[in-house]
Amino acid sequence: CCPATAQKHHCSRGDLHGGMGQNTNNVSIVWPDQHMSVFDGDWLKKHCFSAAARQAMQEELFLNERYYWDSKLRIPTADYQEVLHDDKAALAWLLALRRVGIVYLKGAPAEEGQVARLADRIGYLRLTFYGHTWQVQDKAMANNVAYTSGKLSLHTDYPALHFAPGVQFLHCINQAVNGGESEVVDGFHMAEKLQREDPEAFRTLTSVRVDFTDTGTDYCDFMLQSKKRIIDVDAEGRVVRINYNNATRDSVLDLPVHRVQPFYRALKAYVNIMNRLENVVTYKMEPGDIVTFDNWRLLHGRRSYISRPDRLRHLEGAYLDWDEVMSRLRILRKAVHGEL
Repeated sequence: CCPATAQKHHCSRGDLHGGMGQNTNNVSIVWPDQHMSVFDGDWLKKHCFSAAARQAMQEELFLNERYYWDSKLRIPTADYQEVLHDDKAALAWLLALRRVGIVYLKGAPAEEGQVARLADRIGYLRLTFYGHTWQVQDKAMANNVAYTSGKLSLHTDYPALHFAPGVQFLHCINQAVNGGESEVVDGFHMAEKLQREDPEAFRTLTSVRVDFTDTGTDYCDFMLQSKKRIIDVDAEGRVVRINYNNATRDSVLDLPVHRVQPFYRALKAYVNIMNRLENVVTYKMEPGDIVTFDNWRLLHGRRSYISRPDRLRHLEGAYLDWDEVMSRLRILRKAVHGEL
């Protein structure tokens, strides 16, 4: 097909002008000023403005299709060393991370620095107020509930930032004697369930902006404030991000009084769905395990635990942004398959 602006001018398939040879898959266009453009037919078809072609192109560029799951999920697993050194293994890891939202890596050394090595496989780490990497372990005068031995309810990280990190790595260096099991839930799937079971609650959580805050000192001192919808949707109504962390949800609720109770009712409905046993995947990390997951999609938590002085629970964490992850995915896909 010819570009719309050229439809009334000379468009021909087959012979090319100017001694360029012949290629029956090419389209040549002679414009009114007599200059000529030559297009590959497959390229034109791929860039066609039909709904199907546009959808296919967007899927190739962004991999928007997701695999939704519940408690029956068998978390995709890969070998840490293979991901570091083999392009096919690294591509499979990132594809699963995008589609499923979580991938388990086995076989990393049980020492600090491994999340940084893994990030180097992609590009670079996301620096936040907690540093390039951060140590999840019991800390006196903790500035974050994660740095205690208590239970962590399901949450996404950093909704207090207007642009929260897209991907999180957690590496188990040492596990607790008892407890400390990890919990994850598919926030996109739970939002779909909420929309089906309680459409009014879904409309509330996709429209009301909630205040989040975080204050303290770590990498440097900080005093964060943001406004987020609990469930972000795009122009087509597709869920694209979950922003929920009750530990940093502010006491400020910027709503007229008649909307306060409907908001809390909607939030409770969503949290109740997330906490149903049939929706939660539970696992326990062992030293050398790294879990990588989509922080815009998954909500994660942790059961309380007991440590001994000679066996303190220790995880190292790091963040990346989806821009860097998707960039590396596209590069690996081209290297492995010659696509895009």
